[in-house]
Amino acid sequence: MYRVILVDDERLIIQGLTKVLPWEKLGCQVIDVAYDGASGLEKIREQKPDIVMTDIRMPNMDGLTMLAAIHSEFPEIQMAVLTAYRDFDYAQRAMHIGVCRFLLKPSKMDELEEAFRFMVGQLQKREAEKKLEDLEEEPTVQAAGNHLVTAALDYMRAHCTEPHLSLTEVASHVYVSQWHLSKLLNRETNQSFFELLGNMRIERAKQLLKDPSLRIHQVAEATGYADVAHFSKSFKKYTGQTPGDYRNHPDL
Repeated sequence: MYRVILVDDERLIIQGLTKVLPWEKLGCQVIDVAYDGASGLEKIREQKPDIVMTDIRMPNMDGLTMLAAIHSEFPEIQMAVLTAYRDFDYAQRAMHIGVCRFLLKPSKMDELEEAFRFMVGQLQKREAEKKLEDLEEEPTVQAAGNHLVTAALDYMRAHCTEPHLSLTEVASHVYVSQWHLSKLLNRETNQSFFELLGNMRIERAKQLLKDPSLRIHQVAEATGYADVAHFSKSFKKYTGQTPGDYRNHPDL
């Protein structure tokens, strides 16, 4: 029996799915349910189901990024979306990052059964071919990873001047573990999280140093550095110049 987790903030939907679908006939078993994206991801990580059916319009959740996180971290999991969100472009992007079926509420019983039969078929095919070790080469996994890296870098740029921005915070924002995000960032950018963050802060500092009304200690504070000494050391590491030299000769 293939193990299923259902995620939806509408409890009636969860209750309906668990009671109405012929799970045994489909070769599946519902092992857990969740009523929000955060707890859904936690249960998926803990229990590593074979199949996930989830809504994507839940409070405090970026649906596409959550789906990308699941597929990037657990590419063997089959994913289906059941949602009232009617957007063709969104559905296309979801399929691009690994979603097998995109169903609209209310869905007919035969549509739901077909979705699970298809996902079960995919799992059986993979088992028969014994190619799970090659999943990292699949285009959808690569696309999911690209989506996560883009989302992570966007978040880092928006928050890079905050003194305590951490890999933990960014990973939480894109719904993956610290380890997995670190791996993706290195793979896609050839830089570590701290190298990327340092570059972002220095680029922001370069812009601020062009304003003669700002003192160097103010620029340091505005770009997330605890003190001028640390800022100066980092600035020289990334640019080859001290902040004062750069201010006087920004084109060198």
